Amino acid sequence: MVDAGEAAMTAQDMAEKVVVITGASSGIGAQAARQLAARGATVVPIGRSVQRSTELARSLGVKPLIADFANLIEVRQLADQILADHERIDVLLNNAGGLFTPRSITVDGYETTLQVNHLAPFLLTNLLRERLIASARTNPVRVINTASVANLFGRIRLDDLDWERRRWSAFRAYATTKLMNIVFTRELARRWAGTNIATASFHPGGVATNFASSSWLAGLVYRSPLKNLLLISAAQGAAPLIWLASDADSAALDGTYYHRLRRNGPASPQANDAGLAAALWERSAQLTGTGIPSAKT
Repeated sequence: MVDAGEAAMTAQDMAEKVVVITGASSGIGAQAARQLAARGATVVPIGRSVQRSTELARSLGVKPLIADFANLIEVRQLADQILADHERIDVLLNNAGGLFTPRSITVDGYETTLQVNHLAPFLLTNLLRERLIASARTNPVRVINTASVANLFGRIRLDDLDWERRRWSAFRAYATTKLMNIVFTRELARRWAGTNIATASFHPGGVATNFASSSWLAGLVYRSPLKNLLLISAAQGAAPLIWLASDADSAALDGTYYHRLRRNGPASPQANDAGLAAALWERSAQLTGTGIPSAKT
């Protein structure tokens, strides 16, 4: 399928839509927040940086929500605040994430990349589950997860999610969590089938941001004077996120992984392993204490 391209996208009115977006304080998250707000959406921007999140929220005329995904207590508090502030949620954009080095363990006892990129968005999605389902009873709801083509280099081992038995590298840990984002999305579509909630994951492209600046290998590209020739802008990277959140046909968002605007992007063979997807969901539920195996109520 040919990339639809930004020029072919419509600008759907998002008036009265509530859009929750994590990782909104910079990069593609900030770009998406601004553009969706410009279309009329009530944007709920979430970030880790107090200064950047406050500046963005002020420009949108909303209050900032601050949360560090390396702390699951903060994720739970975040969910409570969202539920208290908003009677409905039309779009959830799980966009926060990063590449972290050196290897570290969170206050919850998990490898940082695993928790920030997978466990935290898994927990947040499930904590917002009932509100998402209730909202979907009147209008279609979307859950979009930011993944990466790096998933091709990932390998999920349920017996070693924290990389204690394997040689750890920042990139391999990152790639594996991006694969988890795709697997989680597909299992979410399966478990939440019939709820009027559409879901997809996507690769935004190689974006010229500083998300991987702590990695010397990735930093060679991201700090290169040729960065802007090798990578696309944050605005270009945000285009698929905006399109999936608003303009894409809901019927096509069936857990599919998009490479920018193209369906069925290149993915690891593990991305299509239904047994692995179910097992990863159950293991993630155990680690985050959600205890929520299904969304059908």
